Amino acid sequence: METSKSDKSNTRTDERGAYKRSTSAHRHIIRTNSQYLPEADRYHLHIALACPWACGILVALGLKGLDGVISHSIVHPTWGKTKPDDNNDNHYGWVYRKPGDEPLSNPLGYGSFGCDDALVPDEVTNADSVRAIYNLSGDDKGPFTTPMIYDKQTNAIVNNESTEIMRMLNSEFNEFAKYPEVDLYPTEIQDELQDLNDSMVYPNVNNGVYRCGFAKSQNAYDRAVAHLFESLDKLEEMLGEKRYLGGDKFTWLDLRLFMTLVRFDPVYVTYFKTNKKRLVDYPNLLGYVQDIYSMEDVKRCINFDHIKTHYFTSHPVFNTFGIIPAYNGPDLNVEHGREKLNR
Repeated sequence: METSKSDKSNTRTDERGAYKRSTSAHRHIIRTNSQYLPEADRYHLHIALACPWACGILVALGLKGLDGVISHSIVHPTWGKTKPDDNNDNHYGWVYRKPGDEPLSNPLGYGSFGCDDALVPDEVTNADSVRAIYNLSGDDKGPFTTPMIYDKQTNAIVNNESTEIMRMLNSEFNEFAKYPEVDLYPTEIQDELQDLNDSMVYPNVNNGVYRCGFAKSQNAYDRAVAHLFESLDKLEEMLGEKRYLGGDKFTWLDLRLFMTLVRFDPVYVTYFKTNKKRLVDYPNLLGYVQDIYSMEDVKRCINFDHIKTHYFTSHPVFNTFGIIPAYNGPDLNVEHGREKLNR
């Protein structure tokens, strides 16, 4: 869940300066015998390629072969003013543009960040921002996050919690999926994966990089960075013995861990000050990322221009002039040799 901000909302920290993630507010579930039935061409996803949570949802859509069943839009990576005609509204967030539109500047007016061919405008409502979709659905409070799944039939937001959207894509649309046999939630290891997620992957790694980057006290940062690298060290050891977190099965948890790790060296090491080690200092984690990146449905969704542009241009408090560093991270298009771990 990549959260857009106003001038005031960059204070999502507790009294100790520790980052506190906002809670998703829209939690309806698509299922048979519910208000929201699994139907083809009824739902629309709002996606930011820069956002690890949203990008994972787009990958899951491809892995299941649901591209032609559930449509999607892709926002510009730089946050823009969501009510440009209102001088009293200072909210900046995800905005829609068309390929070839005029470039955007960062919220302070610096830089020129183009509108590339990866952008997909929202042709369902013709909204110019993700915030506008929330407003159309009666939500004026936000946070106005991606990913978000929208019901074209009732003109309402169904869900904006990435873990729940991924579960729905995995199981509720198999009737329409090209690859219904793909199961990102294998029952026999689900408890093991959930425990690993709850104890380590989500709090210390997925959310841990944000806890480092958005900390507002030295103590909060020190705690977060210690937990992050303790967990990365453990994952490095674990992934030296098995190909994926669940053994020989690629699952939802691999997808979520990958989305953080693939952003680690090009963004988080610099931007979120997670520089105790780099991904390239972890041979097993690097091979793991290269292995997953080699999947076509993963590779086509990873856009380093969007990833770097978003982080380095959308938070001027961290990077006033919107300067984007050159490094894209390690080469992911090399042989990883991790197939042997399945034997």
